[in-house]
Amino acid sequence: MLRRLLHSIGSYLLLMRRTFARPQQMRIFRQQYLHELYSLGYNSLFIVILMSFFIGALLCVQIKLNVWSPWMPRFTIGYAMREVILLEFASSIICIILAGKVGSNIASEIGTMRVTQQIDALDVMGVNSASYILLPKILAMVTAIPLLVTFSIASGFIGAYVVCWAGGFLSLADLTYGLQHDYVPWHLWSGYIKSLVFAFIIASVSGFFGYTVRGGSIEVGRAGTNSVVVSSVLILFFDLMLTNLLMG
Repeated sequence: MLRRLLHSIGSYLLLMRRTFARPQQMRIFRQQYLHELYSLGYNSLFIVILMSFFIGALLCVQIKLNVWSPWMPRFTIGYAMREVILLEFASSIICIILAGKVGSNIASEIGTMRVTQQIDALDVMGVNSASYILLPKILAMVTAIPLLVTFSIASGFIGAYVVCWAGGFLSLADLTYGLQHDYVPWHLWSGYIKSLVFAFIIASVSGFFGYTVRGGSIEVGRAGTNSVVVSSVLILFFDLMLTNLLMG
């Protein structure tokens, strides 16, 4: 077990070394980067906005029903919801969701290229297949996820406003005051820093599982599943480490 783990880590590091080589054709690289930015980032925007909207609304309702008491100021509902969204949900939870959507897509796409020998053909032609395939995906994810985090935060706040307006259990003035109360800008920036790390984990780990597929279509499916599991575990692990480092 330990030997297999060490072998996988070594293979991953060697693959990343090949991946971050200078692209051989910058024009082609820019085209691929823009394509991946659209495919992996823009196509994930709807699910991020939709889930963040409902999570923001649900957080507001749950805090009102289960946390708030008559001894607490009403604005604490908005304050607590803001802290949850900025510190954990918009960065960590959204990235775990994207690990399932985007990560499995990356692993399956690259795995299919491997089993159909497209990667072998690139290697035969003298192309650095790791850099050609993986680098645009990694850079696109690192670019897109902080933007998706921004939309997630905004959508979560909008969901809270909508549920407070529709439910009538908290005035919009109290919610606004709670969202602004004792705001610490570093909480927002720490979320962005964590999202950059998580973006790299999702793209590189999923790419590694797809790139190293051996076998047929069953192995491609297994690679997609493994990439989601490993990416999610690594996101939680680094979330704990970075939280202690950035917030300590």
